[in-house]
Amino acid sequence: MAPHSLSHVLGVSQSLSGRAWLWRGGNMDLSDAQSLEHDILSQLLITRGVSEDDVGRHAAPTMRDFLPDPSEFRDMDQAAERLAKAIFDNEQVTIYGDYDVDGATSAALLVELLRGLGLEAGYYIPDRLLEGYGPSGEALVKLSEAGSSLIVTVDCGAMAHEALGMARDAGVDVIVVDHHKCSPELPPTAALVNPNRLDENDLAASHGHLAAVGVAFLLAIALVRTLRTKGFFEERKEPNLMALLDLVALGTVADVAALHGLNRAFVAQGLKILTRRERIGMAALMDASRLKRAPQASDLGFALGPRINAGGRIGESTLGVRLLTTNDPEEAREIAEQLSKLNEERRAIEAEVQEAAEAQLLNQHNMAVHVISGDGWHPGVIGIVAGRIKEKTGKPSIVIANDSDGTGKGSGRSISGVDLGAAIIAAREEGLLVAGGGHAMAAGLTIQNEKLAAFAEFLDTRLAKDVDRARTEQSMKLDLSLTPGGLTPDLVNTLETAGPYGVGWPAPRVAVGPVRIVKADIVGKDHLRIIASGEDGRSFKGIAFRAAETEMAQTLLHRSKGRRFHLAGRVKIDDWGPRPAAELHLEDAAFAD
Repeated sequence: MAPHSLSHVLGVSQSLSGRAWLWRGGNMDLSDAQSLEHDILSQLLITRGVSEDDVGRHAAPTMRDFLPDPSEFRDMDQAAERLAKAIFDNEQVTIYGDYDVDGATSAALLVELLRGLGLEAGYYIPDRLLEGYGPSGEALVKLSEAGSSLIVTVDCGAMAHEALGMARDAGVDVIVVDHHKCSPELPPTAALVNPNRLDENDLAASHGHLAAVGVAFLLAIALVRTLRTKGFFEERKEPNLMALLDLVALGTVADVAALHGLNRAFVAQGLKILTRRERIGMAALMDASRLKRAPQASDLGFALGPRINAGGRIGESTLGVRLLTTNDPEEAREIAEQLSKLNEERRAIEAEVQEAAEAQLLNQHNMAVHVISGDGWHPGVIGIVAGRIKEKTGKPSIVIANDSDGTGKGSGRSISGVDLGAAIIAAREEGLLVAGGGHAMAAGLTIQNEKLAAFAEFLDTRLAKDVDRARTEQSMKLDLSLTPGGLTPDLVNTLETAGPYGVGWPAPRVAVGPVRIVKADIVGKDHLRIIASGEDGRSFKGIAFRAAETEMAQTLLHRSKGRRFHLAGRVKIDDWGPRPAAELHLEDAAFAD
């Protein structure tokens, strides 16, 4: 590979958004063929941390190449043994899932697996508003009283010491399958499988980026292996575990889990399963999303995931699991349509809360972490709003919906390099929170209103240096630079071969220029649309979503006459016209003169 260049891409040291443009790895200027020591695919992989001798394995990630031995994880074998016993004894088992996509897919995975093994397990998804996050002791005891002798919590439970203590006292066994941060003292369980246990070995801990659905899939492998050793499959067919990877892919992407290593293999193979449309509920969900082509990773995060989430946010929390486990096409169609309507309602509610939340930002410009609260805000959208504010300000943000009982439920989103989950756990241990937990990039909490100011001050003191460091290091990392003539569908297809992309495995960004702006206007509510033309005589379309009020948009709209620009963003296929064309999803711009 060409030597790493410290020079700015296209000479941009400060863009219209105030960022320097730097190479993600080596110089990849497509106008200079000598800069490409490897083919584009290899260079993309290498700049994402893959060693040159390991490019082949990562170019087409497979389960065989990345799957660890599930027995490496603490309590995995105990969990598999306990589930095997439940199957042999035909026990009543309930899967207790969180109300988000990761929880729904994890629950659906285990329900379908057990169904294929001859055990009809029930499921329980708590109501976000009435019960809140995580297993409640009251719910676990009621499930026990209703006959469940084994409960498996998925995507929750790692910090539920009191609730799991109540379950133990009620005489019911609980297996916890989770990925959230753990405290040194673990709650009482029959087994607790979580790569983020503090006592995990190095191999298991290296998989701490897994979503809960990924951990559930590893448990599925361990369970089938355990049953095989017990002769369970001598007279029956083993379940096809690969058919569950559509659920794993959806939960992984929707939970914003880092897409490297095993997660990337999960999603790459899961997308192939999704393309077959064999799961009735998933096919209905794609139809409701008007997704006719083969799904991409971005579709899981922006089309399918939000619809599943809408049930848990503002509707009926069990809708997602019902959809993903039904065998009735008509029921699947009805649930998918219902989820789409709920998603539209969620968008309207979200817009109202976001407007009210952003009004408080004026008084918080000196804070390292934005802590914003309001009365009457719907708890189902506060996480989304926190993410929007984080994107707008570049700082970790927590949005809290105040209840009438003097407490509030909050959801936070962080920026790369700032561990918000650890800070939330520390605040809880300081007595500032009623409850709280999470992981580096996202966290949830319950707080008494009178402790809100002290909590905000605690976070500001604890995280100020981390936030300053992360913001100082902010720059736009670019993979390629090219002239407009190089912006072709063939290039887009080449870049897609290094996917699937997501957190920890970022989609390639390209810089294009110099160009002149032929046309710029606002479409929709606040999207900037442009047509740009280069000195090579080639032109292309570009769009910047939710960018109308940014400095970049205002400059391109009103101050572009007679100026040349470099543009940066991600390239996509525009197939609205008579033939496919490449367009730029614009993220930044800089003066070229």
